[in-house]
Amino acid sequence: MNDSSASLGEEPAAPTSVFFSYSREDRARALPIIRLIEESGFPTWWDGLLEGGERYSRATEEALNRARAVVVLWSKSSVGSHWVHDEATRGRDRGLLVPIALDGSEPPLGFGQFQVIDLARARLRPDDPQVQKMLRAIAALHNQPLPVAAQGSRGLRIDRRTAIGGGIAALAVAGGLAAWKSGLLGSGPTGNSIAVLPFANLSGDPAQQYFSDGLAAEIRAQLSRNTLLEIAGQTSSNLFRDGGADDRAIARKLGVAFLLSGTVQKIGDQLKVTTALIDGRDGKNAWSNVFERRLADVFAVQSAIAVAVAGELSATIGQQLDGKRSKQIGGTENLAAFDAYLRGRDLFESHVDEASERAALAKFEQAIALDPDYAAARASRSRSLAVIANQYVAATERKALYGEAIAEARRATELAPDFAYGFIALGYALFYGRLQAKEARAPYEQAVRLGGGDVDVLSRYAVYCARTGRFDAADTAIARAAALDPLNASMFKSAGNIKYAARAWPEAIDFARKALDISPKRSTLQGDIGNALLMMGDLAGAEAAFAQETNKLLALPGKAIVAHRRGQAAAADAAFAALVGEFGDNGLYQQAQVLAQRGASDAAFVALDKARAEADSGLVYLLNDPLLDPIRRDPRFNNLLREFGFA
Repeated sequence: MNDSSASLGEEPAAPTSVFFSYSREDRARALPIIRLIEESGFPTWWDGLLEGGERYSRATEEALNRARAVVVLWSKSSVGSHWVHDEATRGRDRGLLVPIALDGSEPPLGFGQFQVIDLARARLRPDDPQVQKMLRAIAALHNQPLPVAAQGSRGLRIDRRTAIGGGIAALAVAGGLAAWKSGLLGSGPTGNSIAVLPFANLSGDPAQQYFSDGLAAEIRAQLSRNTLLEIAGQTSSNLFRDGGADDRAIARKLGVAFLLSGTVQKIGDQLKVTTALIDGRDGKNAWSNVFERRLADVFAVQSAIAVAVAGELSATIGQQLDGKRSKQIGGTENLAAFDAYLRGRDLFESHVDEASERAALAKFEQAIALDPDYAAARASRSRSLAVIANQYVAATERKALYGEAIAEARRATELAPDFAYGFIALGYALFYGRLQAKEARAPYEQAVRLGGGDVDVLSRYAVYCARTGRFDAADTAIARAAALDPLNASMFKSAGNIKYAARAWPEAIDFARKALDISPKRSTLQGDIGNALLMMGDLAGAEAAFAQETNKLLALPGKAIVAHRRGQAAAADAAFAALVGEFGDNGLYQQAQVLAQRGASDAAFVALDKARAEADSGLVYLLNDPLLDPIRRDPRFNNLLREFGFA
């Protein structure tokens, strides 16, 4: 709000974009800032400081309600202004506040948790760093990149949701992954980067650890929706569960500027959560708080922590981090459903065996029974069904399970159209269950538009892009995921698989070995190395890798192909017989790989036809699997590519 005496009864001609609040005494300094914002492409509303009588005029009230951002100029004068204070409160409560310091004055009580953009010494031109910070904050609240007019001569740090979202293919550059490897991507932490460490369980019951982990994960998910923040991935953050390193070392290893740590104590129906925001540069507490509430208020606690932390780290709060709203996108307000969901997620993320996967599924189904509109539980149930279908069931059960997974994911997207996990679950189920590459693309793209800062979304999207031949987009997405989760073996495995699909064998091996450095006992990595060495003609190296592989569905085909290339017919037949005997129709795609390498084209196509009939998810490798090169020129192969949407 400003000190103008213009007619207050008229509505602005254009829809309000930025509501501007300041004190009468600051008008001379406010007008150049207003002009900068307008010249950057954002319409402003600034009809003047109201005098006497009612606190808000109808025009001001309506303008505030329409605003996408509320810019407040704090100064010695405005700190004491009731009108500015009221307008700032409205902006804060709606999650739209962009606080500006004109003269170094501290904001009034209730606004100290927000990081203020300091324009006291700024040059009021688009390329000034503080002006850029203000304009980026406004653009983020409009959920759009900074207009070209506002970028200034120094360039622009693109909002990550836009960069990785709708136009990812156009923005991707060749060699993106190589840039990440050499440290060019994410080479240093930004001031708004943070890792949410596992919260300590002080309840005295180890069985309650799932709740502490789940609370930290939910806070991480809320923070990730703020486009001004950079959030480290869960896997990397969880490596520091037991301490053992000082805070500065942890921040350095994770590549973040701040750490959020906490403790959770749940006793009866009471919940106590302590949190501390730690500056990774010096290890000092930047902020801390204690939340003591009834357990039923856990959703409000999550939102309060996320809002407070975001306020400390960024110039403004993202639109979806509204402190008044306890229910997350895709979430629930049913405490029992939330508890069942957290227990299910804890089981699902353990990936121990079929029993744990089915136990997770049962918990997600319990959550849905308690709250049928719980989109997150439905998306997780879809993923559980897809994993069980992919890894554990006979071919006769697979189609039905994938059908359920697709239906459940669709329901999640209907319940929560802004929930990224629903769309990533749908894309996965369509691609691996229906084998429809084209049909899966729309939900994958939508997931990245909605959750472009989420490691799981990015990595799954990257692998999908590689499987469908879009390697630039795959490189860019996996580079972003790896920058956010640098100690996660899955990131390196996915990067290796992408390079293998692109036939960059040495790089594929390098990434697989990096994954092994992090997780030496992880299965499939030796098989990945063996396949790449096989393609390079290193039969001895491939044989040694396959001998160490614990996943027989990878090891046995590799052994059969190595023996065949060496002319060891008996050994090749024995390995192939073991593959058929142990896996039967669950290994039809792998049988086709071996038969193709042997030159048995007709037999290979018989296996592929059976795999198609059984919805064998191995067929997602079809487009760029080098083991099928001997039959790639056959018209029957092109027919398969067209049928599955690859061509």
